[in-house]
Amino acid sequence: MRLEGKMALITGAGAGIGKTTSLRFAKEGAKVVVTDINLDNANQTAAEIKHAGGEAVAFRHDVSNEDNWKQVVSESVSAYGRIDVLFNNAGIYFIKPLAEISVEEWNRLMSINVTGVFLGMKHVMPLMARNKGGSVINASSIAGIKGAAGHLAYGASKGAVRTMTKDAAVEYADYNVRVNSIHPAYINTAMGSYAVDTAQIPEAELAKIVAPIGRFGTVEEVAGLVVYLASDEASFSTGAEFVIDGGATAR
Repeated sequence: MRLEGKMALITGAGAGIGKTTSLRFAKEGAKVVVTDINLDNANQTAAEIKHAGGEAVAFRHDVSNEDNWKQVVSESVSAYGRIDVLFNNAGIYFIKPLAEISVEEWNRLMSINVTGVFLGMKHVMPLMARNKGGSVINASSIAGIKGAAGHLAYGASKGAVRTMTKDAAVEYADYNVRVNSIHPAYINTAMGSYAVDTAQIPEAELAKIVAPIGRFGTVEEVAGLVVYLASDEASFSTGAEFVIDGGATAR
């Protein structure tokens, strides 16, 4: 029960890392606000939490929309009284050569991956500051640390998240609000499957190319890292990058 007594808001929680982290948070004692652009998926995650004996509510959430953020934060506070943990997990991904990226594709990706994180911090961190504490975990990627062909748009968005995290951490340090970023390599999610399909080589082969450990990561492994950062065990960690990549950035 490492998160007992905490209330957490997790975006993009209808599938993949967000869903697994939501379930793990509830198992660790947190009350969870599950948000996703797909309300059916969010409701399914919340239902699984409740079936396991936890507490959760679900909301449809377009993270690129500020009014929607205001609504979700207000309803979350109405439901549970406060927000102790924010996991800015929602994001989209595409692989495309630089010269073929349209402005529309660029703007949509940035609106979700960057503006969504900015709005989450903008509307949640002041509440945490008033409560004299909180933990924000922002989903970046190894693409925000190292370069890769076809990843210019995605890498730009995750590089922005990496730096925004540090700026917010410094700004809110006096309020005991911690902000850290996580940097996964390929994980066994829909995004990982898309990367395999785009590369047109088997997953095992792609994994060996990307990571010395020779496999994709699991959603459970990422969820474990997020639990740590959300917990009081990470009370001295802020403005930091937590890489979970099977050794990919060690090369």
